[in-house]
Amino acid sequence: MKGTDKRFADAAFNAAENACFDGSVIRIFDDKNIILIPGFVDMHVHFRQPGFCYKETIKSGSLAAASAGYTTVCTMPNLSPAPDCAEHIEEQLKHINSDGVIGIIPYSCITKGRCGISPVDFGEMIKYTRLFSDDGSGVQSTETVEQAMRKCAEHGGIYASHCEVNELLLGGYIHDGQYARTHGHRGISSASEYVMIERDIELVRKTNCRYHVCHISTKEGVELVRRAKADGLPVTCETAPHYLILCDDDLQEDGRFKMNPPLRSSSDRDALINGIKDGTIDVIATDHAPHSKEEKSRGLEKSLMGITGLETAFPILYTHLVKTGVISLELLLKLMCYAPRQILGIPCRKDCFAVIDLDKKYTIDPESFISMGKSTPFESYEVFGKNLLTVYNGNIVWQI
Repeated sequence: MKGTDKRFADAAFNAAENACFDGSVIRIFDDKNIILIPGFVDMHVHFRQPGFCYKETIKSGSLAAASAGYTTVCTMPNLSPAPDCAEHIEEQLKHINSDGVIGIIPYSCITKGRCGISPVDFGEMIKYTRLFSDDGSGVQSTETVEQAMRKCAEHGGIYASHCEVNELLLGGYIHDGQYARTHGHRGISSASEYVMIERDIELVRKTNCRYHVCHISTKEGVELVRRAKADGLPVTCETAPHYLILCDDDLQEDGRFKMNPPLRSSSDRDALINGIKDGTIDVIATDHAPHSKEEKSRGLEKSLMGITGLETAFPILYTHLVKTGVISLELLLKLMCYAPRQILGIPCRKDCFAVIDLDKKYTIDPESFISMGKSTPFESYEVFGKNLLTVYNGNIVWQI
């Protein structure tokens, strides 16, 4: 690693050894705005290996995560082969064990081949992971979802749903809002998300399955989760930084503004912010979804959906939500460090931590990303908050 001196690293290790990771802000030096955290946890990333290594690899993705202060990430199953059986998930784990520089927890598919038809063998897959998702597509069959939820609950898993009703998409590729209508684009209705959330919550009532909503983006979806929690159902959810900072008013004719779900309306964004404030939304995940430069250079209509998120998440949120007084730093750390650990059942550890300089100001430059994906709507944003050091299993895995 390049250059933070040994005295700084020693101070960080000493602070971690004596730290009580209880959600409070831990400052290492009295005269500097540098904090120690137990490492961010991202419940939703795409590292593309096996199958799509030209977009990202376990090595490049985990190093990008480490550079941003993450010590644990959970990888989604839209891979080739999809991790729907022991043989396939073991292939993924081979790459994770050889090339990962931080903790990496893989998701199993919910259905075989992620085809939405036949549930995987939950009894077999629970030996490898407690996380199940068909992320990238929603499971359309109510009967299949109920079968899968019952099996998931039986084995103590977490069912993480990509909520998208195919018949309500109508060929859309950005939010069905004013920008789409003004610029002649086909829109994705908010109902395509919240109708499936509503259906799934009713199935949670029947099955008592632990249920997690991926990348929630609509005000109706937030309200459904709020009511489910009020009813005592085992429901959690996540949103992503771009849904909290941007809306469809910010769209440009550029593939770096295309993701799934799409950027919604300003009223949806406001509802999401209220959702993180009142605890309806449990965690902020990035949905880090890298693609090649060519795949993201085809404009809003034809570019693939997905943006790079790991290396921009904390500085964007800290700059636009904490420094502006929208939320506290303690709440942001809860959403990014502590709540995901609680959901996943993983502890804070003194040999896994990161150190962030909150006063470090810089401009987001995608060409400096370690991730192979360079597409971000936050290009050229000025931000505060730079990770200086990441330690995993007692080893320095990233250092400025």
